[in-house]
Order: sequence, then structure tokens, then C-alpha cells
Amino acid sequence: MNIGASSSCFYPLETEKSLCLIGKADIHITEVFFNSPSELEPEFIKKLQQIQSEYALDITAVHPFMSFAEGYNIFSSYRRRFEDSLELFKRYFEASAALGARFINLHGSRGEKTIPDSEYAERLGTLIEKGKPFGVCVSHENVVHYSGETPQFMQYLRSQLGEDFRMTLDLKQARRSGIDPFEFVQKLGSSICHIHVSDYSKTKDCLAPHDGGLFNFKRFFSGMNTLGYSGSYIVELYRDSFKDGSEIKNSVDFLKRFE
Repeated sequence: MNIGASSSCFYPLETEKSLCLIGKADIHITEVFFNSPSELEPEFIKKLQQIQSEYALDITAVHPFMSFAEGYNIFSSYRRRFEDSLELFKRYFEASAALGARFINLHGSRGEKTIPDSEYAERLGTLIEKGKPFGVCVSHENVVHYSGETPQFMQYLRSQLGEDFRMTLDLKQARRSGIDPFEFVQKLGSSICHIHVSDYSKTKDCLAPHDGGLFNFKRFFSGMNTLGYSGSYIVELYRDSFKDGSEIKNSVDFLKRFE
């Protein structure tokens, strides 16, 4: 299995410093969470490439820093703003291609949608088409309070986009939406291309995966293996979900026991 950790775990530490921490922890599979427009500039991407080379990192995915505004920029009723936003996404496609990332995680629209579901799917399809020349796939993530928080809406997108539809499954976001992550696996397993993993306890819904956690990783990995899943499992946590960086490394090692 491909198990790693996201640079977002160490936010608000700068992105390049977070990536170095992952490399120094001997974790070789990761995703890059961009946090500022300047981080898409060629010189900064070169800096990330140097870190990538130094630590032999496989950067499987990137995460845009404007995810909270995707409903406003991409899925609003003002179509010109969507068309202008395609140019910004071109920079993400270029950065992803330079780093060898295969996926860009999209949060989608937050709250009540202002466009019909059919138009939402059409715009997502346009983004997906724009990424193809770069060898990059736009993957819609399930996020609480966003359009994609339910399996039903994800199934609708797949019905409209067919094989082009890809999904990033985030375990903590499913929990926060009150949805069993295994429901996503059951209904959308073949469309899942990237996974954010985390654990939980009776008092906290996001923790570093560990022996005392409550999530059934054995069942989860078994189910994904049965589906033929070959993507990555990325530990993605909030900074208050762990005490120090050693927990990230320990989590990756813990998850590798299920290989």
C-alpha cells in the first residue's frame, strides 16, 4: 500500500518547511497543500522540486489554497468568474505536473448551491478536461457542509461525468458529516482515487491513526484492496490532532502494519 502524510499536517508552518519535515521523517509519499499565491510561482516550485529530489518524495496530489472559495469562483451563478478561474487552475495544473502529482483535490461548493446540479457537473467536467493535457485529474473531495459531503451527490456527479469522475475520500470529513465512510466505499469505491486517513476516539473526531483508535483500518484496507484500489493513503490531520511530528511518522508506520 502507498501510505504517506500531507504537508497540511504542520500548518501554519510554511509549505516548504512542512515538506522537509515529512522527508526528514523518512516518509516518502505525500501531498502538497499550497497556502499562498506565491507558492505557485516557478521559483517556489523549483524549491519544492529540490526538496522532493533530496528526500525522494512521491508527491501524489496537491491541494489548492482557495478551496474555501471554490463555490464563489467556480460554482457560482456568475459564469464569467468561473471562466476567469480556469486560468488560476492552469497554474495548479502546471505546478502539479512539475511535481509529478496525479490529482488536485477540489472541495467544491459550500452551503446551498446557486446553480443547477447539471451545471455544477458541467463545470467540474470542464475543469477535468483542462487538467488532462497536464496529466492531472481533478478529484472532488467529500467535505462537511459542502456539496460533496453526501454519497448521493457524488453518485450524481459520476452519473453525469462517467469514468472522468474521481473522488478523494476523507475519513474525518465523512465522520463530521455523520456519514459512515464505508458507505462511500460501497457506493463510490471504483471512483475513489485518493484517500485522507485519520483516526478518532470517543471524545475527538480527528486523531493520528494509532493502536488505541476506534477506526477499523483492517476492514477498510481489506475493502479497498478488494476493489483493486492502487492510490495513496495520506495521513491528513489538523494541527490540534497531534502533539508533535513523531506522531505523524508513528501513524504511517502503524498503517503499514496492515500491508
